[in-house]
This record gives sequence, structure tokens and C-alpha cells, in this order.
Amino acid sequence: MIWLIGCNGMLGTELSIILEKSGLSFIATDREIDITDPLALDTFIKNKPVKWIINCAAYTAVDKAEDDAETCRRLNTFGAANIASCAGNIDARLLHISTDYVFDGKGIYENNTDTPRPYREDDTTNPVSVYGLSKRDGELAAMENNHNSYIIRTAWLYGKYGNNFAATMLRLMNQREEISVIDDQRGSPTWAFDLASLILIFIEYIDSGNTIPPGIFHYTNEGNISWFDFANEIYRQGAELGLIKKKCAIIPCTTAEYPSKAQRPVFSVLDKSKIKAALDISIPDWDKSLREYLKNCAL
Repeated sequence: MIWLIGCNGMLGTELSIILEKSGLSFIATDREIDITDPLALDTFIKNKPVKWIINCAAYTAVDKAEDDAETCRRLNTFGAANIASCAGNIDARLLHISTDYVFDGKGIYENNTDTPRPYREDDTTNPVSVYGLSKRDGELAAMENNHNSYIIRTAWLYGKYGNNFAATMLRLMNQREEISVIDDQRGSPTWAFDLASLILIFIEYIDSGNTIPPGIFHYTNEGNISWFDFANEIYRQGAELGLIKKKCAIIPCTTAEYPSKAQRPVFSVLDKSKIKAALDISIPDWDKSLREYLKNCAL
């Protein structure tokens, strides 16, 4: 049995649907079980044959976290620690979702190149926001409290359920004559459906008797683009599919021109070689997954 925690968020909702279709036995909870209360977790799981816990619960209000560090840390760090301990108490595996925000986004340059290489799982973390710090510490706490912890870092997540960049762009492009979008931050958009599907593959692979050592893995869609590039492709495909019904100019701007309370990683492309090798999979390109999202999920 799988216990899915945080079932009502963007990723959790996708996972709930996919698990239901898979026929796997699972239970799903959200805020009705307080992850900051170890006793509540242990009481809920008592006498349930849970072999996996998937933790999608998180405080994700990145800017708000700068003024609400205590709440952010309670959920993202202490909550992760409690869930890991709970899993360990019943000898269950933990699959915990983390983020590119654990890195500072300055990039790692090798061989005298002008372009940073994608971040690997064992690269030094150096979060530059309260949110990023809470998630990095949550990773450490999960691995310390349960030796059967698998952590999947992702980035630029969007999907059918909940607020996200793609949905916001579609709305604004249908409302405004022009929008400004940041062009000096680079990353890889990730469709929540693809990540949820990957999580199911990951669990089924191990449950089939295959061995993957616990640790950290990276997963995003393939690609290295800016938010401006992402917005342009949303506009192009959205108009083509009839989801955007008016002209809207997309204007590039810098991070400095669009100030926010929390600092964002300027470069957050993640190296996915480890998970591709472990599962012998290919990963969809970001623009192809965007089309599937727009065709099946948008508006």
C-alpha cells in the first residue's frame, strides 16, 4: 500500500488520478493529517500495511516565506523529518519531492566554457531563499531519519491543478495587449503529469524486485530555456489550438525589472542522467509535453 501525503496539490492531484487508474492500493491525505505532529502521523498509519510514503506536501509560497519563515520551515523541514521518521518506524520507503531552489542558481562552469552545465545531484547546495533553505534542510532531515529515502528534485512545475506559470500565461494572454516576462532566468519546464507518471514508474520498478539505491534524483522535462521562451511557446501553441483568441505582445524583461521578495535561482537546469540510467527511460521534451498539457488540460 502507498500513502500519498499532500494529495490536493498540483502534483498530488495528478498522482491520485494516476494511482487510481493503476489499480495500486493507496490512501491519500492532505491537511486533515498534520505533518508537523509526529503522533498524528504515527496514529494514522498504525495497522495499515503501508510500504511507500510519497510526500508531496509543502509550503510553496516562495515570496510569502520570506516573512513567514517559521511556518515554511515547520512544513518543509520538520514535516519532512516527521514523515521520514514515520516511514522508518514501519520500515516503509519514502519518496520525497524537492526543488531546484536548493541551488543558488549561479551555475557551475567547467573546462573554461561560458555556459554552466546542468546541476547534478551531488553538487553543493546553497539556497538563497527561505523556501530553498527549508527544502534543502528537509532533504537532509529525510535522509537522516529514514535510510530508505528517495528524493526527487524538480523545477518549473506546471499542470492542470492549481496556480502555475502556464495557466497564468494563458489567462493573461487572453486579457492583455502585452505582458512582460523574465528572459534572464533559465530552467526546464516540468509537466506535473509527466512527473507523476515517473513516480509511478519509479515505485513499480523497485517493487518488481529491481534495486535502486536510496538517494537524490533529478527530474524535469528536457530543455534549457528562459521564462520568456516558455511564454512565447505557450502563446504560439495556445493560439494554434484556439485557446488564445487575441493578439498579445510578449516583452522580455530582466529579473531586476521584475523585483520579488525572494531571490530566484537564475540558472536551474537539472542533470537527469542518473534517473534516466536507473530506470532506462527517455524524458519528453518540454515543448512536446506543453502541447499535451494544452490539448488535454488547459482552460
